[in-house]
Amino acid sequence: MKETKEQLKVRAQQIIRALKKTYPDATCALNHSSPVELLFATILSAQCTDERVNIVTSTLFRKYPTLADYANADPAELEQDINSINFFRNKAKSIQTTARLLLEKHHGELPKTLEELTQLAGVGRKTANVVLGTAFGIPTGVVVDTHVSRITQLLGLTKNKDAEKIEQDLIELLPKKEWIDFSHRLIWHGRRVCKARKPACGECSLESLCPSSLLKTPTDKKKMR
Repeated sequence: MKETKEQLKVRAQQIIRALKKTYPDATCALNHSSPVELLFATILSAQCTDERVNIVTSTLFRKYPTLADYANADPAELEQDINSINFFRNKAKSIQTTARLLLEKHHGELPKTLEELTQLAGVGRKTANVVLGTAFGIPTGVVVDTHVSRITQLLGLTKNKDAEKIEQDLIELLPKKEWIDFSHRLIWHGRRVCKARKPACGECSLESLCPSSLLKTPTDKKKMR
């Protein structure tokens, strides 16, 4: 039997509680020491693993400690500094252009609105949500990366595959105060338990709430639907 929107909201609350209990200290996986560093790390993370980004930024952030350093960098050298990252040429251009925009139009400060952030080079809604939520504690939306997209579909919280549509589904289901931490916790869960190639359903704190659990029989799954 298909769940009503209210039933789905109740199950979403149960999922939130289970994730809180399992991952009480979940945080952003990208290493950073300032909002600007988080912004640049997030730009670099598009279609690249956080692990690789953290390796690159461990030296990048030391070499370029200020926005002026990025703005005045030799483009070819900046590209070389991040060349192990996917699409490094485009990302180097985005970082340098954004550094210049922040200096010229925002007095070297990172804006705190979705509208202003998404006007910067290489910054889409997801990146803006990451920065606003993690750096400033401002819940402007739900970050939907590959883990969040995959697991929310498995949990039956959305039937959409497009990230922006998934985000809108989650915004309707989750209390605003949970938007930021929900993504952090689900990303941790995807890396530790609900892995794409081999989900550990037997170790999953969400197993009883998951219609896609490999431990459920076909009859069980039919009942849940």
